[in-house]
Amino acid sequence: MNQTSEPSEEYSFTPTVVRSWAEKNGFAHWVIALIWLVVVLILFQVVAGIVFVGLIMVTSGEIDPANTMASVTENIDLLFIGNSIGQILFLGLATFIVVRFNIGSESKRSFLRIKWNNQVIKYLLMGGLLIVVIQPVIIYLGYLNSLIPLPEMFSDLQVSQYEMIEDFLSTDGIIWFGLLNIALVPAICEEILFRGYILRAFEKSWGPILAVIISGLIFGMFHIQLGNILPLATLGVVLALMTWLSGTIWPAVVAHFINNGAAVLVGSQYPELLFQEMTAETLPPVWVLVGSIIFTFSIVYWMINKSKQLK
Repeated sequence: MNQTSEPSEEYSFTPTVVRSWAEKNGFAHWVIALIWLVVVLILFQVVAGIVFVGLIMVTSGEIDPANTMASVTENIDLLFIGNSIGQILFLGLATFIVVRFNIGSESKRSFLRIKWNNQVIKYLLMGGLLIVVIQPVIIYLGYLNSLIPLPEMFSDLQVSQYEMIEDFLSTDGIIWFGLLNIALVPAICEEILFRGYILRAFEKSWGPILAVIISGLIFGMFHIQLGNILPLATLGVVLALMTWLSGTIWPAVVAHFINNGAAVLVGSQYPELLFQEMTAETLPPVWVLVGSIIFTFSIVYWMINKSKQLK
């Protein structure tokens, strides 16, 4: 007796696409990111100021409101502690909360690229090398930036900032404190915000190339140093590029730490090199600049060839 079987039905499963809060409510990812950037800048500064004043009250018992600049200069270590607390709370931790507006089915770690893959070690090494060899380029960009006329208010502000940092780094036994508050905390917190969140949000809206460039420019402006915006923005673009090519923020974290940490070490041991007036005579030789450009492009070329993003 022949048995006829019912024709089998073929089922196709389409994965469910979970849209983010931003997409459900008609917001562009970059808009949410810019709003958070403004909010985090305000909250970070407010909390840093509150912590600074609180620490002064605890340590000295009073603060002279009529001579605020003197209080800041005399207690700049407390100001750095306040800045670090503000960065940890808002640039770092709070960004993990805000990122929920931009993610759908992917995890926070995936969106922020806080992950480890089999290429991370290579990119850590090459990213660290890149941030070293690009320094002559950064120095020349800083010189070009110094030729741009700025309002006297901004110039005076930057000079006073440099003087305070120079005095701070000349203090005995300050290296480890400086490495923690000037290098390590910003390297982690700023990378979570800029190369983790801002870069990825702009990438979702405008694609990777524009995201790398714009996030770098925003990074430069965030530091509110018009006299240094060209080198800062260039560093931001380089850090964003290595993050996108590697698929993780960790090479940028290491490069960021090396950049800031080297400034702490040089500023504390050889302040005449870091804080000297920038003139055409103090610039590195042109052949050093040419070598820097060649090595920089060589490392970037290596990163592009190794990147899974382009394959």
